[in-house]
Amino acid sequence: MNMQAQLTADNAIAEIEKTQPLNDTQKDFIRDHEALHAEYLSSDSLQTAPQSEAPTLASSAMLVEVNISNWAGRKKDKRASIDVTSANHADSGVASVNKKLLANSDTLRAIQTHVTAVRNMHTNMTMPWSNSGLRLLPTAQYFKYSQAMSDMQNEFNRLIADFLRSYNDEVVDVQLKLGDLFSHDDYPTCESLWNKFAFRMNYMPLPDAGDFRVDIGNDALDEIRQTYADFYSKQFDTAMNDVWTRLHKALTSMSERLDYGTKEDKKIFRDSLVGNVSDMIELLRVCNVNNSTQMSAMADKLETAMAGVTPDALREDDTFRAETKAAVDAAIKSLPSLDL
Repeated sequence: MNMQAQLTADNAIAEIEKTQPLNDTQKDFIRDHEALHAEYLSSDSLQTAPQSEAPTLASSAMLVEVNISNWAGRKKDKRASIDVTSANHADSGVASVNKKLLANSDTLRAIQTHVTAVRNMHTNMTMPWSNSGLRLLPTAQYFKYSQAMSDMQNEFNRLIADFLRSYNDEVVDVQLKLGDLFSHDDYPTCESLWNKFAFRMNYMPLPDAGDFRVDIGNDALDEIRQTYADFYSKQFDTAMNDVWTRLHKALTSMSERLDYGTKEDKKIFRDSLVGNVSDMIELLRVCNVNNSTQMSAMADKLETAMAGVTPDALREDDTFRAETKAAVDAAIKSLPSLDL
């Protein structure tokens, strides 16, 4: 590893350890990542791009996508669809009958509910990047994210195993519910059903703006670089705005719940009201991949404002509640202008 890669790796490790300890294996992963990145940038075939913020961003974040597939347990019944349109004197194809093959299976519904939770967690721990499903994952968030998603994947596999254990019995039970709509041909075997479920996470480096290894002439190459640089800048702004928007939502919710004129107007709130803002303070720090002074200052401001704030204190002390609301409102006013 060259000296620059070593320095970058050491800085990344130091930044992550501000929020969580790292073991030797995790530190080696970061060093290997930076060594490969440095080797890629020093390749003889790599066209050198003008200096920009991109290398810093490429070292402090990566791209990640989550692909999940699961059996929907639904199937279109062509014969029943024809019967429905015919009975209602309608044109062919204007209506269709989709069967719930296992009616209201609790084990299948548990998988579908879990998949929704996985996607929500993935979204909450990352930032938007492209319409293809790739999202921006700060390096400082990597180990927390990978552990959380690994736990979710294990639970996904456990729920599938539960479903497959009861599958054959559920097929027998559903025959009465479906009546003449039931057909054995609609139901895959347990062996083939397992292959209809999948949970994959793909990590990839964030490419530097200007990393193009093509021989098309300088003018054309400069045009491509500029186009990608514009895209890069736009996607980065979108990612940062997403963090600010989430913060605005959490602070606005807190302000609204703390607002009341008389005790009769006092609003009930859950403990998560405080927890959500605390989570956003942590998110501001780990998602600050371009070392924004504004984002750092906001995290510091909120950390000071939320010091000693607990759900019980807000419920029991009206003065403290009003002071906290004032601090939250001040933070909202200092947020960057967003199209909300």
